[in-house]
Amino acid sequence: MSLAAERLSNLALSPTGFLFDPRTGTTFTVNPTGAAILEVLRDGGGLQDVVDRLADRFATTRADLRRDAMEYVRVLRDHDLLPADFELE
Repeated sequence: MSLAAERLSNLALSPTGFLFDPRTGTTFTVNPTGAAILEVLRDGGGLQDVVDRLADRFATTRADLRRDAMEYVRVLRDHDLLPADFELE
C-alpha cells in the first residue's frame, strides 16, 4: 500500500463532514465538495474520477472542477493528510 493510500484509509470521515486524522489527532471540517473528493481518493480514484463524481453533484464546468480538485489536493498535502509528493493524476 502506498503512503498516500495508507494515510487516506486511516482518515475517519463522517457523513456530516467531520474529518479526523488518527495519526496526528487533528480534526477538520470539510464541505460536500471536499468530502466527495476524499471519497474518490480513498477509493483509489484519479483526477478524472474526481471530476466525474463532482460533475454529477455540482453545476459548474469540468475545468473549474479540475482546478478545484487540484487545489484541494494541495490543501490536503499542506495539512499533511497526503504525502508532499502526492499528485492527482
